Amino acid sequence: MAGNIVKHTFTGASGAQLSARLDMPAGRVEAYALFAHCFTCSKDLTASRKIAESLTASGIAVLRFDFTGLGSSEGDFASTNFSLNLADLKSAADYLRQNYEAPSLLIGHSLGGAAVIAVAAEIPEVKAVATIAAPADAAHVTENFAGKLAEIRDKGEAQVSLGERPFTIKKQFLDDLDRHDVEKSIGSLKRALLILHSPIDATVGIDNARRLFEAARHPKSFCSLDQADHLLSDKRDAAYAAQVISAWATRYIGTRDPMPEEQDEAGFVELTETGHGKFQNAVKVGPHGMLADEPTSVGGLGTGPTPYEFLSIALGACTNMTLRMYADHKKIPLEKVAIRVRHDRKHIDDCEHCTEKDRAMGTHIDQFERELTFTGDLDEATRKRLLEIADKCPVHRTLEKGAKVLTKEVREA
Repeated sequence: MAGNIVKHTFTGASGAQLSARLDMPAGRVEAYALFAHCFTCSKDLTASRKIAESLTASGIAVLRFDFTGLGSSEGDFASTNFSLNLADLKSAADYLRQNYEAPSLLIGHSLGGAAVIAVAAEIPEVKAVATIAAPADAAHVTENFAGKLAEIRDKGEAQVSLGERPFTIKKQFLDDLDRHDVEKSIGSLKRALLILHSPIDATVGIDNARRLFEAARHPKSFCSLDQADHLLSDKRDAAYAAQVISAWATRYIGTRDPMPEEQDEAGFVELTETGHGKFQNAVKVGPHGMLADEPTSVGGLGTGPTPYEFLSIALGACTNMTLRMYADHKKIPLEKVAIRVRHDRKHIDDCEHCTEKDRAMGTHIDQFERELTFTGDLDEATRKRLLEIADKCPVHRTLEKGAKVLTKEVREA
């Protein structure tokens, strides 16, 4: 199940602040991946988003960011080059290593594919590399502005139009591209490699995939993207590429040790601050893991349910389970129950269902609104009885009755 996107910024190799997004799984993170976008593209391209969504569903967190001078990142694109892109990738890997965990998977699209091949050896934790529509040589990108090459070399720079946007390309950019041998890098990659390419790619021809595949050593794999264009602009093509990468990657990057079996006796729920954002907490419930947080509107990262949403979850889940037990015991043809729960804090004068006892508690009261939808061949009397049973849910009773909370300090050894 896909989780949440956490916005980050980190310092790139040139000192510019680079804009990043970390796509997090809803449950336990099995591994981390780093994504490099195509030349003059951004982290928010359809292919980038779809691949990140698919990997998070497999438990893999994905960091995608804008290279220096592109997208929402700071810096001057005209002063960048392929070497700086590689350095930015290493900075991104360092950021993951310091704040989460180093990436074990690198994914690159187009020139980003050439970049992840070139940088993989400098990130020791990387176990697998996947490329999409990658060129066999970094200088291939100059075909995008071939008509300006002479002007760039003669005058030192020229303005070119790429994707209907103007960019300034300097001579140092061309000279730097010439210094990188992608085929040599892939020959000494020593990582599992997956090459994805469309046979009708009009920007980076399919022959580039052949050259990369022949230069690479095993384990290596190739996947044809059939009718896809270079940017995977059709969401179906992007989703397919993402599914292939996700299935392939888990074979090489592995997964963490299985969660311990659930204990017979219920114990403590454990919560620990993660250090990310102001409020994010890692929640451990036996073999299960999740995040608790606050919405971005109050300074959180929005990566998990709020404390009161957890209370609503408890009430809703308990209600469903109570109704299911009752319906099965009484052989009621209740096919499914759907519940919506909302928490609100109301002024006592606005509370329609408050008793005198409630009014004696203070000026405000917490109220949980619960909406139930029953599916099945049920008569009105049965529906009314099910509503009565819902009020007998143990969590419902606990909330209405109140509970004691015992607090003590346990000092670290």
